[in-house]
Amino acid sequence: MADDQNLPQDDNMTDPATATAGETTDETTPETGASAGGNELADLKDKYLRQAAEFENYKRRTAKERIDLFKSANQELMAVLLPVLDDFDRARHHTQDTQDAGTVREAVDIIQNKLNKTLEQKGLTPMNAVGTAFDPELHEAIAQIPAPSEDLKGKVVDEVEKGYYLGDKVLRHAKVVLGQ
Repeated sequence: MADDQNLPQDDNMTDPATATAGETTDETTPETGASAGGNELADLKDKYLRQAAEFENYKRRTAKERIDLFKSANQELMAVLLPVLDDFDRARHHTQDTQDAGTVREAVDIIQNKLNKTLEQKGLTPMNAVGTAFDPELHEAIAQIPAPSEDLKGKVVDEVEKGYYLGDKVLRHAKVVLGQ
């Protein structure tokens, strides 16, 4: 009798002697001799645990794939920019001993054109803001000056820093001066 008091109590198990009228207890099925409710509960619990584990694995896998995607995107961009970096090295080497500013300017212009082409191939396009109406979705006004002509009132007079699109999305807003 002392052992009965130290046994852990299970909420799913009831003593048939203390069951009240109308309460049902697990009945054994004649075919299997096992408790039908107990097997069903165990099956549902097992199914729940498997789905929870599968979901955790899914979250872990997608997080890893996302990190890998970011790494590979950066890797692709860097690989495309390496030839431009090589051109800068060659230009520095070949213009190191020259005093002709025109030669240096020409080398820098060639490299800048190559860099612009490379970035355009990756979807980067510059904004053309000068002379357009001010749009707060595209432009960041940093100053206002008297408009040089009547048709430039409320429009962009000067561009301090060029804005860029990456695809259809604004990557950087253009910093502009407005005519007043």
